[in-house]
Amino acid sequence: MTVFGPIFHEGELIGFAATRAHWQDVGGKDPGTTMLSFDVYQEGFRLAPTRVIRNYEPVEEWIDFLRRNSRLGYELIGDFYAQVAACRTGEKRMQSLLARVGTDVFDAAVANIFAQAEEIHRQAVTDLPDGRYTASGALDDDGVGDQPIPVEVAVTIAGDTMTVDLTGTAGPQRGPVNCGYAQTVSAIQLAYKSLIKPNLSITGGAFAPLEVVVPDECFLNAREPSPCEWYFTSLGLVATLMISALAPALGDAAVAPDFGDSMVIALTGERDHGQVWVSSEPTAGGWGGHPHGDGESALISINNGSFKNVPVEVFETKFPVRIERFALRPDSGGPGRHRGGCGVVRGYRLREDMKVSLWFERSHTPAWGLLGGESGDGPACEAVGPDGEWRGLKVNQLPLPAETLVTVRTGGGGGFGDPLERPEAEVANDVRLGFVTVPAAAARYGVVVDPRSLAADADATRARRALREVER
Repeated sequence: MTVFGPIFHEGELIGFAATRAHWQDVGGKDPGTTMLSFDVYQEGFRLAPTRVIRNYEPVEEWIDFLRRNSRLGYELIGDFYAQVAACRTGEKRMQSLLARVGTDVFDAAVANIFAQAEEIHRQAVTDLPDGRYTASGALDDDGVGDQPIPVEVAVTIAGDTMTVDLTGTAGPQRGPVNCGYAQTVSAIQLAYKSLIKPNLSITGGAFAPLEVVVPDECFLNAREPSPCEWYFTSLGLVATLMISALAPALGDAAVAPDFGDSMVIALTGERDHGQVWVSSEPTAGGWGGHPHGDGESALISINNGSFKNVPVEVFETKFPVRIERFALRPDSGGPGRHRGGCGVVRGYRLREDMKVSLWFERSHTPAWGLLGGESGDGPACEAVGPDGEWRGLKVNQLPLPAETLVTVRTGGGGGFGDPLERPEAEVANDVRLGFVTVPAAAARYGVVVDPRSLAADADATRARRALREVER
């Protein structure tokens, strides 16, 4: 939900403060979130621009509406007022600035900053070689069917302009992976800014060189009533493909893909007094290798950078769940001269009967490697309990009994460069640190590591790598 607050100076509206936050439950057919929706109306209440504060006082009818339409109304209203307070803080700070410098100086400074940003970013685009760069991939499915969903990205550099064209991407989907045009543009801006002067502040002028083309009949240009609950899954793939497409033009700025999705596990149940509780958390994974080093392990995905995992102690205090394992996932990072980062393993022991929902993506197109690097592993999930076993990546409100162990494994990042060029000492150190196992060191890197001393055997490694070269 986004809350806007007007900012007035000397009786004139000069702009808005804005905050955006995740509300845990906004109605919809399932508590917290749904992994199985067929239209947008099943996903929760929808608000057009709606005035909920008038003359600094709440409009009680709307506050009542918001509270009544959530299973967690008390938390929702608390989140709402926190956002209002943030907007008020922005309002006061802007008013203080305007009182000090005046609107004329402020407006001139804004115009100057935008013009500088546009000039700098256009020059950065101009410095890239002209050409048309492409990449393609696919989502596993839409959560309803089992068919992959193709995504095509073409980036054209022409002078000081970069055009991103999604023509060829699949049409509207029955399941909730559809995405609105504005969100698609936002993901492309995210990828663009991560490549083009990423250390400079973001202003409106920064995006002047960027043009975006999204076909009308495309699941990334959704129209009502298409379901859109998991729109950010699509955005992660779009951003990653754009970055990969530009790899040949980027030189030392190229980077292999990250694991690609928020990897959400949601648990729901009821307190003794009947109150619903909801836990919904993203899970970290591996990022891609790059010319200057290995990918980071256990980071959140590119499309949800502000998310944080819940500490074990907090999670176990709030919910009837015991976290039995939270560790790096060995061998999940893609092999390369610079290794992809590792995903994680997280195990949830259910202490009560409850329902579990999962949305894990990118098993068919896990983080691919660049320049000879290999792909990272895709995700995997399982539930083992008194009633048997379940395995899969997406499920909605699956009832599970107490003492079931739900284990989720996230993917690793893609490797960068030839894995046979990774120094044997670095591979042996990976084994010592738990990133790579002894068998994987031999099979993927051609490095023979003594399982007792965890030191590389130089002679055996030379023979192994020579054999790998012949096999190639």
